[in-house]
This record gives sequence, C-alpha cells and structure tokens, in this order.
Amino acid sequence: MSAEDGPAGAAGDAAQPGALEITASTIVRARADTVFAALRIWERQGEWIPFTTVRVVEGDGDEGSLIEAVTTVGPVALRDEMRVVRVDPPYQIRVVHQGAVLRGPGVLRCTPMGDSRTQVVWHEWFHLPGGVVGQVARPLLWPGSKAGLTRALRRFARLVEQRRLP
Repeated sequence: MSAEDGPAGAAGDAAQPGALEITASTIVRARADTVFAALRIWERQGEWIPFTTVRVVEGDGDEGSLIEAVTTVGPVALRDEMRVVRVDPPYQIRVVHQGAVLRGPGVLRCTPMGDSRTQVVWHEWFHLPGGVVGQVARPLLWPGSKAGLTRALRRFARLVEQRRLP
C-alpha cells in the first residue's frame, strides 16, 4: 500500500494523475512557515475559496485525515472528498480527491523566496469521464478551473498578508 492509498487503501485509482491538469500560483508576502500554517487550517478555506465550506470529517487534519469541501452555487452542490496523504511542513500538503465526481491527486506547495516571501503553487490532476464527454469537458473545465484557483490563491495571499490568517 502506498502513502496515496491512505490508511484503508480507499483512494485506489484516484491516487494516479488524471488527464485534467490545473496549476495556479501566487506570491505571498510572508514567511513559508506562516503561509503553510494558514493552508493547513482546513475549516477556514471557505474564506478564500468562493462558495465553499470545508470541514475535517475524520482525523485531525494531518496525514490520514478525510477532508470534505462542499461548493454550492445556487441549487447545485459539488462535494469534494479528499484524503490527506502527506504533510511536509513548511513545504507541501498532498491530497487525493476520492469523491464520486472529483478524483485525482493534488498538492499545495510553499517555496520560500527570501525577504519573507513565499510562492504558493496549487496543482491538481483530475480524472475526466471517458469517451466524448471527457474530450469535450477538458477544454471547457480547464480555463475556468485555473482562473478559479488563481483567484482563490490571491484571496488567500491577501488574508495572510493582512494577518487575518492563520
């Protein structure tokens, strides 16, 4: 069993990178340990990820924990269930999305840049449905997803810089 399989091996094929690769990044004017600490406060991610409520379902938010993020826009709700598979303070958090819709590995990385600046990179590799649906979905989802992740990271940076997080 690999680390990505989690304690019960539940992640399975979701731990393998999917076809939809999304990356966003930003620079935060704060030390890496501060930025990393802010990223690990799962329940407060809704402050910087629009329309989203996040909670720790199982564990303490560290390795092996199950995190649920529910994004609601109007009558539509998307439930994202992730297993935290690795935490390397203050550099990275690895998760595996293992829900019914969102599946695949993801990572949040902090890279110290000196002068109390940190680059944060959010990288996801989602699985897509097969066949024509997947081929059509990829170009439609990628631009919106990248833009959404970038906006969320910029909001996160502002909160950290204003010392509202952690």
